[in-house]
Amino acid sequence: MTGARFDCLVVGGGPAGLMAAIYLARFRRSVCVVDLGASRAALIPRSHNVPGFVHGLSGADLIARMSAQLGELAVERVEAEVTALQRRDDGFQAIWNGCALEATTVILASGIVDSHPPFEQWRAAVADGLLRYCPVCDAFEVIGRRIGVVGPLGRAAGKALFLRGYSREVTLLATGQNDEESVTSELVEAGVDIVFAPDLRLRRRVGGLEAVFADGRTMQFDTVYPAMGAEVRSQLAVSLGADHTGEGYLKVDDHQRTSVDGLYGIGDVVTDLHQISVAFGHAAVAACTIHHSLPRRLA
Repeated sequence: MTGARFDCLVVGGGPAGLMAAIYLARFRRSVCVVDLGASRAALIPRSHNVPGFVHGLSGADLIARMSAQLGELAVERVEAEVTALQRRDDGFQAIWNGCALEATTVILASGIVDSHPPFEQWRAAVADGLLRYCPVCDAFEVIGRRIGVVGPLGRAAGKALFLRGYSREVTLLATGQNDEESVTSELVEAGVDIVFAPDLRLRRRVGGLEAVFADGRTMQFDTVYPAMGAEVRSQLAVSLGADHTGEGYLKVDDHQRTSVDGLYGIGDVVTDLHQISVAFGHAAVAACTIHHSLPRRLA
């Protein structure tokens, strides 16, 4: 792989990265996907927001289907984590584990890593639909259930208010205070219960989850939504001077271009609306823009 050159390097193999690679390959552009195989989307037990799948499909199934498409298109794939991205006169060089490749353009589709509440069995709880991270994706599936939202009051308030449209029993388990009295007032007015629990931990129980407080008290929930922030995996772009928000999300234009020429951002790394459909749209826009920016390819 060292010394290889591509029209585009895609960093990240989740829905956004795979869709971009599919588009570029069908444009007959040389593309390589480098991914460690730890996509956040793979944790989705079943998504009902992907068009055409009446009964939904799992994130792992979606990634497997898209990977099969890439296989049919003979797209180069490398299982690794890019540790450095450097500018070159005619593009970029990516480095990992002593290997390197050069590409004229780069799409960063590296996503985010969620922050979890104190809960050793969080992964199994996600698989069982007890611990959920995206009410926009799946609040419809918890209509009328006892819902807990865990996180700093200011950060978790929006998620709790959104979920209040699906259930009368929503409790915000605040791990930190909030200086804005208006936020608390809005929650109370909407009927969201607020429990301050800085030392909260979670554990499984039959049919749901249990919040355990420092004083030994417990509360039972059918499902819990953490709202504790996330690590935005934008370091490669930031190291090149790409503009970004205070939280680390990349700033892009309406063609998914970052402030670094030839570097694009798509999916969760550029937006806090973490949706598969949004990732697909970003990917299509970025791939089309890249195709038209490269020298014309004649048959």
